[in-house]
Amino acid sequence: MGLEPKEIEARAAEFRAQYARIRAEIGKAIVGHDEVVEGVLTAMFTGGNCLLEGVPGLGKTHLIRTLSQVLDLEFSRIQFTPDLMPADIVGTTIVVEAEGGRRDFQFRRGPVFAQLVLADEINRATPKTQSAMLEAMQEHRVTAGGTTYDLPQPFCVLATQNPIEQEGTYPLPEAQLDRFLLKLIVRYASRKELALIVDRTTGATFPEPQRVMGAEEIRGWRKLVRELVVAPHVKDYAVRLVLATHPQGEFAAPITNRYVGYGASPRGVQALVMGAKFRALLEGRWNVSFNDVRAIAPAALRHRVLLNFEGEADGVSSDRVVAEVLDHVPTTIKGEELAAV
Repeated sequence: MGLEPKEIEARAAEFRAQYARIRAEIGKAIVGHDEVVEGVLTAMFTGGNCLLEGVPGLGKTHLIRTLSQVLDLEFSRIQFTPDLMPADIVGTTIVVEAEGGRRDFQFRRGPVFAQLVLADEINRATPKTQSAMLEAMQEHRVTAGGTTYDLPQPFCVLATQNPIEQEGTYPLPEAQLDRFLLKLIVRYASRKELALIVDRTTGATFPEPQRVMGAEEIRGWRKLVRELVVAPHVKDYAVRLVLATHPQGEFAAPITNRYVGYGASPRGVQALVMGAKFRALLEGRWNVSFNDVRAIAPAALRHRVLLNFEGEADGVSSDRVVAEVLDHVPTTIKGEELAAV
């Protein structure tokens, strides 16, 4: 039995109070980047993974480390490098000597066995090593030596990516990109924000973020997010947005047919709905609106829209494609029966 709307609204009010505390504590260490902070928290409270892209030095790693302090999660950092191997992430089986001189095999767990895993500069490792994260990101478990090991819960991978083309960087495989609920773009700080960063980091004191909640509470809030209601016509809108990214499809936007090679997978609509549910919860509503879906669409779809050769040659960005898809797809289709949707 699900919660009644009034129960959801009451719990939503409680969550918003805690969320405000989380934002305040993160704000002690992170200046600006409001959209990025909200996106990372969206991934955390919906059970997804998140990819942060930005040039070095913008505070991506610092944000994730701060989040682990505020949410009191077991934290692990994996620094991706070209010589990193899959076993360096998942772990490896070693030979140990037991009593009586008997030798046995023992699995030594890798850094992926944590609740919050920072995959720092993930595109500096080879695709073979990046693919070692696939099972962990999707199934929250890893397999080594024929044995499957469950990862600690709640589990979340927050990865950073350097967009600057230079030696030692590799594009993420499409299958791995699809495992990220959201892709967030970390932009440069403003003049006012840079001044505040200087004040905080070069003075005699530095504010220390405090714990707000723990793993058990996060698991409870994740369940609450799933309790929110998505009306059939809102769900259909999210579905049509994803279908509009499929070239030559029934709902394809003109820009899709011209510039897109491959559109978003079913995980795209899952990301739209889960992100929209979290946004509705933050506003104290028990049901999802069209605006919730539209607001999360850029972060949920930009990494799932793959451009064709013409799109790459003309310098079209996936963000532009998503923006035009949002303009192209109407929220409702007049006269269409949605009872079966």
